[in-house]
Amino acid sequence: MKVYQCIKDFKNVNRPIVTIGTFDGVHLGHQAIFSRMKEEARKTGGETVVITFHPHPRLVLYQDSIHLKFINTREKKTERLEKAGIDHLVIIPFTKEFAQNSSEQFIEDYVVKYIHPAKFIIGYDHHFGKNREGNIALLERLKDKFGYEVEEVPPFYVDGVPVSSTRIRNLLHEGNVKEANRMLGYEYAITGEVVRGKALGRKIGYPTANLELPNEYKLIAANGVYACRVIVKNQVYKGMGNIGVRPTIDHGDLTIEVNIFDFDEEIYGEKITIEFVDRLRDEKKFENIEALKQQLAKDKEHSIRIL
Repeated sequence: MKVYQCIKDFKNVNRPIVTIGTFDGVHLGHQAIFSRMKEEARKTGGETVVITFHPHPRLVLYQDSIHLKFINTREKKTERLEKAGIDHLVIIPFTKEFAQNSSEQFIEDYVVKYIHPAKFIIGYDHHFGKNREGNIALLERLKDKFGYEVEEVPPFYVDGVPVSSTRIRNLLHEGNVKEANRMLGYEYAITGEVVRGKALGRKIGYPTANLELPNEYKLIAANGVYACRVIVKNQVYKGMGNIGVRPTIDHGDLTIEVNIFDFDEEIYGEKITIEFVDRLRDEKKFENIEALKQQLAKDKEHSIRIL
């Protein structure tokens, strides 16, 4: 996948099949759009082009969006788009100045001028541009003028519920990673560098790898204990993770840590990925360390059954 940090750098390709969006999550709904784009590209000899924005428009335009969190970091989103088989990713720097362009100006002065789309394939109810005035109706109105086709992809449903990034974020805030994963089409994950903790887990027989917290805009699932898969140096291990403040032995700042089963290597400074498969229980304060150890033994057995 070719990545462009400026739309003006885009090189002409044969019959670009284009979509536009922020695509937080790269979930099953987004993947349905990408599948349709790839199908169209194969049929017509074209190439797929995703146009997205960085930073997220809401972070630039609305002060109250400082609390907005994202399912994937920018790097992970790029990785997932490449894994989805997209040919070209155009990342438009989003500024307040850029935001002054009307939706029609954006299509004409940016997308048509530099990409020359043969066809737009857009998700249902998608809006873009100033005041979110851009939509499928605008693209339809301009298609004869600029000589492209337009197709709208219907919503993708899981158990009768339309998949959306907002719905997935809400599930993660609740700790319902199992349902969120079904809508994502993969497992919600956190990648970070292993840093030195207080070695409290090792003292009670459950050593943990402590992750440096990701960037401030990464959505962290609800506090609790989770069955996890852990990727270390391209190897996948089973484990159980904890998001929280460790109320029995520490009660400090928020931590993300994972006990990796059948693993005994020093990995400080390594980047690892924790994939959260299912939530086992709430984080809770136990009467003493022995009660905590007994619960951790049960958590490990539960995790192994799930994994």
